[in-house]
Amino acid sequence: MGAGLEREIKLRYGSAAEARQAITATGATLRQARRLQDDRLLDSGTTLRAIRSVLRVRTEAGRSRLTFKGPPQPSTMKLREELETEVHDGDVLLALLARLGFQVWFRYQKYREEYARGDVIVALDETPIGTFVELEGSEAGITMLAEALGRGQDEYILDSYRGLFVRACQATGAPGTDMVFDAT
Repeated sequence: MGAGLEREIKLRYGSAAEARQAITATGATLRQARRLQDDRLLDSGTTLRAIRSVLRVRTEAGRSRLTFKGPPQPSTMKLREELETEVHDGDVLLALLARLGFQVWFRYQKYREEYARGDVIVALDETPIGTFVELEGSEAGITMLAEALGRGQDEYILDSYRGLFVRACQATGAPGTDMVFDAT
């Protein structure tokens, strides 16, 4: 948490078991167990979206974080400014932001477990639109770990989960407002 540049890529996998096996085969070690992350993107009108920036409130395991992500910068990987801080009460923060004119415009969920190898955080994300492995760290570390996973630069996904969700809905013709798990 704090301020800095976030550098990441996503890789698509057929299943969580396949992804987990690939991750552990690289020597990455479990850092955080599987848990549900519930993310809400906020904006006041379309101000942030117009400049390709994001304000997010993430809630998981009784904790919440507020994150600002600046516009993507030119790179072979997804690279952007990231400011993040933990907050005591996510519901109060959402109410406060609503009073300031920010409304939730997209909600998405995923089950995430995290691993680490060197300076790279490896997130195994199970989403309503499929399984992804997200690599975050230095450019050299991400490249090395992607190669250890048997993946090349042509397989890097630089899109957000929102972008992936929109494309999945277009491909299937399904109406899409939020990327959340079915309550049943």
